[in-house]
Amino acid sequence: MFRNAYVLLLLTTLFWAGNAVAGKLAVGHVSPMALTTLRWGLATLVMLAIGLPRLRQDWPVVRRNLLLLTALGAAGFSVFNALQYSALLFTTAINISIEQAAMPMLVFVANFLVYRAGVAPGQVIGFTLSLFGVVLTATHGDPTRLAALDLNRGDALMLLAIVIYAGYTVALRAKPAIHWQSLMIVLCGSAFVVSLPLLLWEGLSGDIILPDARGWTIAVYTALFPSVLSQAFYIRGVELIGANRAGLFINMVPIFGTLLSILILGEAFQLYHAAAMVMVLGGIWLAEHSGRKHAAAQKG
Repeated sequence: MFRNAYVLLLLTTLFWAGNAVAGKLAVGHVSPMALTTLRWGLATLVMLAIGLPRLRQDWPVVRRNLLLLTALGAAGFSVFNALQYSALLFTTAINISIEQAAMPMLVFVANFLVYRAGVAPGQVIGFTLSLFGVVLTATHGDPTRLAALDLNRGDALMLLAIVIYAGYTVALRAKPAIHWQSLMIVLCGSAFVVSLPLLLWEGLSGDIILPDARGWTIAVYTALFPSVLSQAFYIRGVELIGANRAGLFINMVPIFGTLLSILILGEAFQLYHAAAMVMVLGGIWLAEHSGRKHAAAQKG
C-alpha cells in the first residue's frame, strides 16, 4: 500500500512541476485566468466522459456534501492555479520554488491546529533536510542569495496560494466517501465555475490573452496531467498515508522542475542539483519512515 502511495505522489509532483514550466511557457500565449478556465473546463469534460455513471450513483452523497466539495474545488483547484499563474507574471522561478517548499510545514501546522495531529521529531528533521535541498536548488547552489530576494507582488500571490493549498490538503480529510471519479467531476466542475468570474474580470480589465497554438497545447497538457491525473493521484495518496506525510512530497516539485527546465529549456545540470536531490529524497525518506513509525505507535 505504501509503495503505491509513493509512486502516486511522485507522479503527482512530476506533473505539478510540469505545470509550473507550462505556466512560464504560457506567458504571452494565454493569460492566467483564461488558462485557468480552459484547464478546468477541459478537465471537467474529460472526467464527465470517464465517470458520469459513477456520479449518478454517488449523487445522493454528493448532494449532501455539495457545499464542502464546491469549496474544495474552488480553493484547491481554481484559486490556487489562478494565483500561481498570476504570480509567474511578476516573480522568478527561484522565489516560487522557495515559497512552495513551505507548504508541507503549513500542512503540519494546520493538521495540529485543526485535528491536534502529532508530528514525530524525525518528520521535522526530514522536512528540514529536504527544505535545505530545495533552497540549494532554488538559489543555484548559493543560499546567501536568499538575502537578496524581495517580496514583490508575485511573491505575495504565491504565498497566498500555498496557504490556500495547504488548507485544501488538510480539508481533504473531511471529504465524503465517494468514488474518486465522482469526486474529481465535482471538484473540476466547481473549479471551472469559480474561474468564470475571474475570467470576466480579466477580460474587463483588458488583460485577457486568448490562446494561440502554444496556448492551446499548454491548456490541454494542464487539463490532462496536472489536473485530472495529478489531483486524483494526490487525493489517493492522502487517503493512503495521510496529509502530513503526503504533503512532504511537495518538496519534490522544485527538484522535478529543475530537471524539466534542463530538458525543456536547455539549462545546464550542476553539481548542486545532484546534492539537492540527495537531500530532498533523503529528507522525504527520513520523514516518511518516522511518520510511519509514529502512526504505528499511536495505533498501538
